Amino acid sequence: MKRPDAPALQLLGVSKRFRGGGWLRRRDDIDAVIDVSLDVRPGEVLGLIGQSGSGKTTTGRIAVRLIEPSAGRVIIQGQDVSRLRGSALRKARRQFQMVFQDPYQSLNPLRRVAALLEEPLRIHLPELSSEGRRRRVEEMVERVGLSPVSTFVRRYPHELSGGQRQRVAIGRAVIVEPDLLVADEPVSMLDVSVRTGILNLLLDLREAMGMAQLFITHDLAVAKHLCDRVAVMHRGRIVEEGPAAQVMSSPTHAYTRELLAAVPENRLPQTHGLT
Repeated sequence: MKRPDAPALQLLGVSKRFRGGGWLRRRDDIDAVIDVSLDVRPGEVLGLIGQSGSGKTTTGRIAVRLIEPSAGRVIIQGQDVSRLRGSALRKARRQFQMVFQDPYQSLNPLRRVAALLEEPLRIHLPELSSEGRRRRVEEMVERVGLSPVSTFVRRYPHELSGGQRQRVAIGRAVIVEPDLLVADEPVSMLDVSVRTGILNLLLDLREAMGMAQLFITHDLAVAKHLCDRVAVMHRGRIVEEGPAAQVMSSPTHAYTRELLAAVPENRLPQTHGLT
C-alpha cells in the first residue's frame, strides 16, 4: 500500500549479475550492480553519477522494473514492487516512469504526438473519457513547451528536433503524474544550446508535480546544479553519497576527485533557481 510519508524510491541491497551465455564461460559473468542501497525522497532530485560502465543505467532500469535484480528489493512509495507480476505490476507502473537517453528510439515513429501522449492515459487512467484524454494531452504539450499546441499534436517524431522529441518523451512519462521519474542521461544526445531548456523543464515539473527524480548522468557539472543530493557509482558500487554541494566541493573518495578534476569550470550550466 502506498504510504505518503515513505521515500519515493528505496533500493535495498540491489545487485545485478549478467551471466555469460553460449560459448562464454562463467568467468565472463559481469557484476554490473553490487549491493546498492539508496533512497530518493518525495520531491527530491538525486543524481546518480559515474563514467560509462559504472552501473548507473542498470540501476535506473532496475528501479523501474525494466531489469530484474539478481538480489535485493525495490520499494516505491512504501510498496515493495520487486516481485510484482502481471496486472499488479501494470497497476504499480503508474507510480514510476522513465525517460531514456535517445528520444527518437523511445518514441514510436509511426504515431503522432497526440497518440504518443494519449497511450499512457489509456493504460493507467482508463476511466478518463476521450475528451478528458484530449484535454490532458493538450495541456501536457503546452506544459513541456511545445507551441502552438494545435501544430505539435499532429506531428510525428521525425518532424521534431532532438530537443522537441525529448520534450515529448518527458511529457509522455509524466502525464500520468508518477511519484518517481528516472531520467537516464536525458540531455547527453542533445545540442548544448537546448540542454538547459530540458533541465529547466525537469525542474519545473518537479516543482509543479512534486515528483521525485533519479537523474542519471556522467556530467558532474549538470549534477551539481540540478540535484539536491548525488550518489557516485564506480564499478557497480556506490562509493560516495551526500548533498550535491558538499560532495562537489569536498569529495572524500578518490574516484569522485578524479571525476571532478576532469570538469572545466566554464561547463557549469545556468539552470534557474540553482545558480
